Amino acid sequence: MSNRKLNVFLPLLFAVVLALGMFLGHKMPGSNNGGATVFFNKPNRGPLQEVMDLIKAKYVDSLNTDDLQQEAIEGLLTHLDPHSIYIPPAELQRVNEDMEGNFEGIGVEFNITADTVNVVSVLSGGPSETAGIQTGDKILSVNDSLVAGNSITPDKIRKLLRGPAGSIVNTLVLRQQKQLKIPIKRGVIPLYSVDASYMAAPEVGYIKISKFSATTYDEFMKAIHQLEKQGMKKLVIDLRQNPGGYLDAATRIADELLEDQKLIVYTKGKDFPRTDYKTKRPGMFEKGALAILTDEGSASASEILAGAVQDWDRGTIIGRRTFGKGLVQEQYDLDNGGALRLTVARYYIPSGRSIQKPYGKGHDDYDDDIAERYHHGELVNKDSIKIIDTIPYKTASGRRVYGGGGITPDIFIPFDTSRFTPTLTAIYTRNTFSNFAYYYYTGHKEVFGPFRDAGAFAKGFQLSNELMNDFKTYAKKDSVPGLDHLTPRDEMEIRTRLKAMLARQLYRTEGFYETINADDPMVKKALEVVEKEK
Repeated sequence: MSNRKLNVFLPLLFAVVLALGMFLGHKMPGSNNGGATVFFNKPNRGPLQEVMDLIKAKYVDSLNTDDLQQEAIEGLLTHLDPHSIYIPPAELQRVNEDMEGNFEGIGVEFNITADTVNVVSVLSGGPSETAGIQTGDKILSVNDSLVAGNSITPDKIRKLLRGPAGSIVNTLVLRQQKQLKIPIKRGVIPLYSVDASYMAAPEVGYIKISKFSATTYDEFMKAIHQLEKQGMKKLVIDLRQNPGGYLDAATRIADELLEDQKLIVYTKGKDFPRTDYKTKRPGMFEKGALAILTDEGSASASEILAGAVQDWDRGTIIGRRTFGKGLVQEQYDLDNGGALRLTVARYYIPSGRSIQKPYGKGHDDYDDDIAERYHHGELVNKDSIKIIDTIPYKTASGRRVYGGGGITPDIFIPFDTSRFTPTLTAIYTRNTFSNFAYYYYTGHKEVFGPFRDAGAFAKGFQLSNELMNDFKTYAKKDSVPGLDHLTPRDEMEIRTRLKAMLARQLYRTEGFYETINADDPMVKKALEVVEKEK
């Protein structure tokens, strides 16, 4: 009886399902493009993907298609602006770590000489210091991997030492001819972007920012608070060789320097509506004398901060014309583990000027711009600066400023070309200063005992003739020419840089900048400018 009922109702059931399917199909997006044929059409892959698929399936030889795809992507991007880039999967973690302001590892700085990994410095309070690693230790092996005398490279040793926080890395180190097994529990290691902050003169603070990362604003605020406790009323911010980074970090710092409801920067693109970034709250340093140091390596977020300060006449820009990067990138993660950093808009600072330099002549011409500035004489002569954008822009007080190629400083300081004699060039390219500083420190630690901090070292340490002679002997082994016939200028440069590198060995970047800045003409000019202001 039940089978008969089923035979009667089955056709009716099929009819209902068919009618419902036709109704839903008609209502679905794309249903007017040919009905049922939509389900059988090939997806439109585009010729680039078609070619890649055909090469994979049909080409006579085996190929690494990942390399082919990367070259194809990079070839495509050469037709866009120079800052739209592809980040391969192998590089993405390093790029992200640099911008996020931390990584997971053991907290040592090392160098490699004669196939030996030498611990140059140990992060205070970090995992290695806790485990007992000391400056001067030589790392022989990491876990089961021999790293001494094994053609080790910096990338290889970094990969071995880094790993998830909380995991253990077993090291074998050599210390004064004794081998020690030292297990180290990895942790989160900060990558600081404020390299130095100290009182450069009575009432004048100095802050060096090397990049704009996720932690820069917090580091800057910590530095400001500490300097104000020491009596800071005037400030010098050093943005030289700062390539930029997160826009948010730059605008938040600008908010601390400018009064409320002032435009800092706006962005605008073809498919990117205008977005204004304004100051929102009372800042920590809105009134005191301010100078910002820039050079041809200051780019992107650095130019936004310097440009906003210049356009509002908030402070004095000192140095050389900045790089000229005024393009906004957004990062898109790709399925292969890499990322595309694509330009989507342009930056415009308060006067309305774009700081982006031209890139219509191709990437090679764009990349050669800084070298061209040098050959043209711009780095040594203010009158040689090429004003690309002749549209008249004005600051809040009516001063004339220029766009289309970076921020032109209010006070020009030339590049010191005398630092490129054959002797000095050889010392720099062979990394002799850094290597000697490590060698001398590990053999003469007692010399540095009396200095309690970077400031005391910068003021009190005197470079003896004996130390200078030791350096010359060491440098001759590096085949550095001209050491027996140094010019007075070369002698001064070597002494200044050597003292700074010893300070770095002791007090990291804080020590380096506090020491080297004592003879820096740009810093001296900045101090002169802010000290004159009431």
